[in-house]
Amino acid sequence: HKGERERLSNMADQSDSDSPGYVKLVSAEGHEFFMDRDTAISASQTIRLMLEGSFKEAQDNIIQLPDISGYILEKVVQYLHYKAQYSNSDSRIPEFPIEPELALELLIAAKYLDC
Repeated sequence: HKGERERLSNMADQSDSDSPGYVKLVSAEGHEFFMDRDTAISASQTIRLMLEGSFKEAQDNIIQLPDISGYILEKVVQYLHYKAQYSNSDSRIPEFPIEPELALELLIAAKYLDC
C-alpha cells in the first residue's frame, strides 16, 4: 500500500495548480483518501463548494473532515465512485452494499457532504 500511496501522492503533487487531478480527503483519525478531483466535485455539493471557492481547501487540495471517521470516509469514497460510474448508466444499476451497523453514520456523512 505504501507504493500506491506514494504514487497517488506524486500524481497529486505533479498536477497543475489550477486544477489538480486528485484531492486528498482526511478523516477524523488522519486517514488519507485520494480521489479524482472531478469525481469528487461532481458527486458532492459540499466538496464542490470547498474546492471551487476561495477556501484553503481549494488552494491546498486537501479537505479535512474531522467529524467523519476513517471507515465511514472509506465507504463514502467508494460510494462517490459508484455514483460517478452509474449516474448516466442505461443498464441495470447494481445495489450499493451498506452494512446495517454503518447506516446511521453514513447517512450523517452523506447529509454533511450533500451526496
